[in-house]
Amino acid sequence: MDITWIVLADSARARIFTLTEPGAELLERTTLSHPESRMHDRELTSDLPGRAFDSHGQGRHGMEQRHDPKEYEARTFAAEIAREIERIRRDEPFDALVLAAPPKFLGLLRSELDQGVHQLIVAEIGKNLVKSAVKTLERQLPKLVSEARS
Repeated sequence: MDITWIVLADSARARIFTLTEPGAELLERTTLSHPESRMHDRELTSDLPGRAFDSHGQGRHGMEQRHDPKEYEARTFAAEIAREIERIRRDEPFDALVLAAPPKFLGLLRSELDQGVHQLIVAEIGKNLVKSAVKTLERQLPKLVSEARS
């Protein structure tokens, strides 16, 4: 029996399902959340950037942050999801993996997955389906997976 794991994610939430055969009911196995991704930049940074003097002249200006706090939190959550997928692969081997996430987050998630997981990916869907109802997913996923494979 082929077991397909389906990961629906965005930068703040992930839902992981199994599908044991085409047309069967989706079984939601776990949900992950990352509330920091929902926070505003000002809530994520503890302090304003410092101020610096110009190298020439008397001017003074604010310094920019080295990284975008929202991007950092999204990358952190993508790494957490990748670790969970790897744990599942180790504990409950599966035959195929479908990833669905907004395009930017899908790229972050893809970059965090190891080569063994990459070989199991049968479809990547660049849509945010994480809030979809299970019955809606059961109707939509076969078509979306088919489109993603072609």
